[in-house]
Amino acid sequence: MSDVEEHPAQGRGSTGPIPIAARMAHAASGFVQVHGRHAAAEPARPTIDLDARPGGGVEIGADTRLSWAARTDVGLVRGHNEDSFLVSNPLFGVCDGMGGHAAGEVASAIAVRTISSHAPASADDGLLGAAVEAANEAVIKGAETGEGKPGMGCTASCCVIEGTRMAVAHVGDSRIYLLHAGTLVRITHDHSYVEELVDAGEITADEARVHPSRSIITRALGSDPDMYADHFSLDIERGDRIIICSDGLSSMVPDSGIETIAVSTASPIDCTDQLVSAALVAGGHDNVSVIVVDVVSDGREEQRSRARKHAILGSLGVIAGVVVAAAVVLALIVNNSWYIGASAGNVGIYKGIRGSVLGIPLSELVETSSVSLQDLPEATQHQLAGGITVDSVDKARATVSAYAQQIEEEQAKAQKAVSDAQSESTDGSVGSEAGDSGPEAAQTQQGGE
Repeated sequence: MSDVEEHPAQGRGSTGPIPIAARMAHAASGFVQVHGRHAAAEPARPTIDLDARPGGGVEIGADTRLSWAARTDVGLVRGHNEDSFLVSNPLFGVCDGMGGHAAGEVASAIAVRTISSHAPASADDGLLGAAVEAANEAVIKGAETGEGKPGMGCTASCCVIEGTRMAVAHVGDSRIYLLHAGTLVRITHDHSYVEELVDAGEITADEARVHPSRSIITRALGSDPDMYADHFSLDIERGDRIIICSDGLSSMVPDSGIETIAVSTASPIDCTDQLVSAALVAGGHDNVSVIVVDVVSDGREEQRSRARKHAILGSLGVIAGVVVAAAVVLALIVNNSWYIGASAGNVGIYKGIRGSVLGIPLSELVETSSVSLQDLPEATQHQLAGGITVDSVDKARATVSAYAQQIEEEQAKAQKAVSDAQSESTDGSVGSEAGDSGPEAAQTQQGGE
């Protein structure tokens, strides 16, 4: 892969996540933006049967938020593959080894293993940068202990994706790109001699790809115990695509070509395979490793769904509370309410209130008196048909007793009236009989004389 030459490095890390608007502006963010998805379409690209090639590997996966694919290929010139890729959702990375046969691949393998064991589970770029720095120490130690060879080293470009945030840590000339809204942005800065020339305005990015010193990198794992990783975080959202690659892709295919493939492929594996194929068709001068990660959900819809669910549950809780409170109040009312009403033609005493809820009656018949409704005045009968509320069962019984007494009094009055009428009738009959006998007696007396 590349040779290492120490050059002054840029600032270390960042203070916070870079928003989408800022990351798309080259002047504000320092990221490199390429042509955009509306560039002229390229001719059909030739494809290669990558699965049939030796010295490669592929991995595909997905969960509810991310979909990814990774592929590495030995290329068309190298005799062995010194690249290693890291796929351990939500952690993804590429390490490009250097140091010759049986050394570069050892360095990249040590780096991947160490980063995997030290990386945070959340999108914390500071901790991710520390994991890369731990990998640097491990590569140096590996060379000292004989696990590898002196002078071995590797690059490291990795990220942790968590919801709407992505943490990035980077050393060397491997790259991370972000495709957002059809525009490809390179979000890492190459630690290479030619990148410094580009930054100084001495050469263009296209000239850097073919520059004779393009293989010289200014920072890598395994060469300096004090090496540090660039690290930062930025915002991402659903629909974004992240591409992580070794320079086996970026040195063979211009950014505009990478963008064309990135915007025209539907799935991560299609994108990965077409990018690797493009590098091989362009010459395949180096090992090429590519990881493509699609953000299929950034968690915002889940948050909205949870918010809706919580709102519904909260509303249901309020409703349930109101229902329970109403039930308690209703129970208190029912248990402390009494009324008298009709019961099978007589006056009955009820506990509760008239009516029902969901078909459940709110009262029960406690007792039925011997007072017949027919014996009561019509106005009272009408009142009893609608129920007459009383304060207690004692009041109810007292009212029923009053009705009974009223009926008895009315019946007594009626009986007295009948008796009086019968007495008057009897007295009249006796008087008539007495009047009729007087003349007859007088006639008899006169006749006797």
